[in-house]
Amino acid sequence: MDLGLPGASGIAATAGVRQASPDTRVLVLTADNDVVYLRRAFAAGAAGYLLKEAADIELVRAVRTVASGRQYVHPTLGAAALHTGANAERPVGPGGQLSERELEVLRGIALGRTNAEIGALLHVSVRTIESHRSHIQQKLGTRTRAELVERARSAHLLVDDELQ
Repeated sequence: MDLGLPGASGIAATAGVRQASPDTRVLVLTADNDVVYLRRAFAAGAAGYLLKEAADIELVRAVRTVASGRQYVHPTLGAAALHTGANAERPVGPGGQLSERELEVLRGIALGRTNAEIGALLHVSVRTIESHRSHIQQKLGTRTRAELVERARSAHLLVDDELQ
């Protein structure tokens, strides 16, 4: 799977493939050497992540590793992912760090979704989304939707393909 598909997000496509066929193993082959994309790809269900600059032998190794049911990460990115820590993407403000659910809500807001749309996607009520949004704003010290969107972008919570 390439992350830079024309007119689509490779991350979204990976999630779609895994949803349609849970046994299918997806290996991402990309030029994007950013740990944020690696994490997003694995969150979407990818089993491997390899840079296009990799040698032919490494591509074969990655395909065999993923096909055997194991995970594969390009060596330089594997080390970088370990050094950045599991919570590197989580915005922190004066009120503390966002929870996983708050990140999901913030991401929905930044993508321009309404509270009702976010609630439907997360299977919670609009009031719950409003409560999460209030907590997010308190934690990040923001007052407007535009400030929330800027915080989401600066924390790399959105990949460019998702904004189109």
